[in-house]
Amino acid sequence: MDKPKIVEIKEDITSRNNLFAKEIKAEMKRKKIFYLNVMASPGSGKTTLITNLVNRLKNDYKIGVIEADIDSDVDAVKLLSTGVKVIQMHTAGACHITCQMSYEALCALGVEDLDLVILENVGNLVCPAEFDTGATENLVLLSVPEGDDKPLKYPLMFEVADVVAITKTDVKDIFDFSFEKAKANVRKRNENAEVFVLSAKKDENVDALEQYLRKRIDSIKNA
Repeated sequence: MDKPKIVEIKEDITSRNNLFAKEIKAEMKRKKIFYLNVMASPGSGKTTLITNLVNRLKNDYKIGVIEADIDSDVDAVKLLSTGVKVIQMHTAGACHITCQMSYEALCALGVEDLDLVILENVGNLVCPAEFDTGATENLVLLSVPEGDDKPLKYPLMFEVADVVAITKTDVKDIFDFSFEKAKANVRKRNENAEVFVLSAKKDENVDALEQYLRKRIDSIKNA
């Protein structure tokens, strides 16, 4: 029996992706744009929170939104109602956004006059965390219906988070969810991430996250 052919991988995909991500980060910094990558599971409230934040920020900042989905334009249509620039990106079955896809979406959106770009990544707690999009920061959502143990089960997602928003607090009485445990579990994976507890649908406690983003956007604009 013939021996199997051995193929050496000279450079892995994530290494190339990360190098490209550094270039995008540098370009966003040069253009004074805050690029926010929003990641979470399907149904966690990403679009609702993004819509809420955009409506709060759009009078003071020029904003663009990239909606990434395997298919459909449902979320993009919702965001169009805010009046900001929105494009829909289809991933053709991919469960994540690579840096190349991120770059192509930024080009399609047109960022020259923007202060803030928000990428709503594909709904998934695994794959999106493995690929740096070149974003300035990563915002990860953890919704009450998902359970407070998700940071333990999906470690990388919370390890790469700069900000964690515990969402859908308006349904806390229906589910067995502990905010204390959720925060502690986030801290087990990431001691430095900012954690916010809110309900975007009821517009409860979103102010703190809004103020955090304002400070970060301004720090980039005024650098």
